[in-house]
Amino acid sequence: MDASPDAQPQLVEKISEGVLHLTLNRPERYNVLSEAMMTALRGRLNQAATDANVRVIVLSATGKAFCAGHDLNEMGAEKSVDDLRALFARCTELMMTIQRQPQPVIARVQGVATAAGCQLVAMCDLAVAAESARFAVSGINLGLFCSTPAVALSRNLSRKDALEMLLTGDFIDAASAKAKGLINRVVPNESLDEEIEKLSASIVAKSPDAIAAGKALFYRQLEVGIEQGYAMAGEVMACNATFDGARAGIARFTRKS
Repeated sequence: MDASPDAQPQLVEKISEGVLHLTLNRPERYNVLSEAMMTALRGRLNQAATDANVRVIVLSATGKAFCAGHDLNEMGAEKSVDDLRALFARCTELMMTIQRQPQPVIARVQGVATAAGCQLVAMCDLAVAAESARFAVSGINLGLFCSTPAVALSRNLSRKDALEMLLTGDFIDAASAKAKGLINRVVPNESLDEEIEKLSASIVAKSPDAIAAGKALFYRQLEVGIEQGYAMAGEVMACNATFDGARAGIARFTRKS
């Protein structure tokens, strides 16, 4: 007898050539961000953060949907405001875990990403989508403005593009998502894994210390004024230039000059 869906792991994982693939594994529920899914994903990301064998993380999903957002059953009418505050705080912590992750996190989007699922794509460092993928922040259709997804969207899209998605709840296709800045690349469905592999390999070939320092600085400087951003960046770059790998790379370059 086949195991019930609840007996299956929330995440399926494999690691190959420095790339950790984490796959959301609730296709029958459109890979919603249930409490169990958020706990499993955040826990595995925290483990990977200190694993030198993990250079890139690819977040993908099984089934037709990438992620349909929050589990509406866990947001039921009987929930108190305090319960809901705690739920959204846990989701926020997951999203911030992705941003704080020393390794780049790539979203591999094969299908629909809605509400907090669209937020998840926006919070990943990079995103590659199949032509069949679609995106929406559709809470407004239920009378619920997608306020927490708005934080991620407004840091990827222009204000007007983000607000149009938030105010209408309408779907956009993968080509529109790329044009608006939500994703990096759109490829035919059959080329999705090949494109992910190519992008991951390019990152794995680079210095992990430089990438970790640079990723952290990139997000920090976005939230401050330009003068403070340059000050922070200068400090990080000065330290980065003393890394063994950077010194070796500079020495190789100057020898060729």
